[in-house]
Amino acid sequence: MLNIDLTGMKAIVTGGSRGIGRQISLTLANCGADVAILYAFNAEAAREVESEIINKGKKVLIFKCNVSDEDGVKRTVDEIYAEFKKIDILVNNAGITKDNLILRLSSDEWDKVLETNLKGAFLMTKHVLRYMLKDRFGRIVNISSVVGLTGNIGQANYVSSKAGLIGLTKAIALEYGTRNINANVIAPGFIDTKMTKSLPEKIKEEFLKRVANKRIGKPEDIANVTAFLVSPLASYITGATIIIDGGLSLG
Repeated sequence: MLNIDLTGMKAIVTGGSRGIGRQISLTLANCGADVAILYAFNAEAAREVESEIINKGKKVLIFKCNVSDEDGVKRTVDEIYAEFKKIDILVNNAGITKDNLILRLSSDEWDKVLETNLKGAFLMTKHVLRYMLKDRFGRIVNISSVVGLTGNIGQANYVSSKAGLIGLTKAIALEYGTRNINANVIAPGFIDTKMTKSLPEKIKEEFLKRVANKRIGKPEDIANVTAFLVSPLASYITGATIIIDGGLSLG
């Protein structure tokens, strides 16, 4: 367990039932926070994480929520606040991919990725901020990607959404820093999740050639830094982008 104490803090994690989001939810609970998990499709996965957090003795809420739908986001955030009585932490992790080369990329593929990955983070932040401002405290972490800094072939929509998160985060940090609300970005590289497990071995090998640490990252690598950024240890860090890619972006 991390030597970070989040006891009494209340967190929301979007896309919190699988992959990196799942590990972030569990790690925040391990550190003492109560967690509200938002998921889009897989209720069974959300219930599994719920059970694990209950076993840790922490309170957990699960909500099915389309983060690109403002009415649904507002309703969900209001329900979470009614249960938790405050919201200290927001982790915008929900994201999708619809890859294609630009000439083959449809407007629908562009829109859906931007709506979930970037608009979703904006809407969650907008409606959580009302409560953070009330309490004059908040910690927001946006999960971007190293490709938001480097670009990537066949992912113009995804790259744009992840680069946009970096700009959004800086705007939040500047607008609300005087209210004790910090916002930071984590930019993961090649992380061992269900999505990366399904990639062909040749693609995995090519990625590893470019990683200085010569290993695939673990969801814990992202979750541990998330816990640090929302903790008192990081109270003077805001507007920053933390790259966690084992040196992938150096090559």
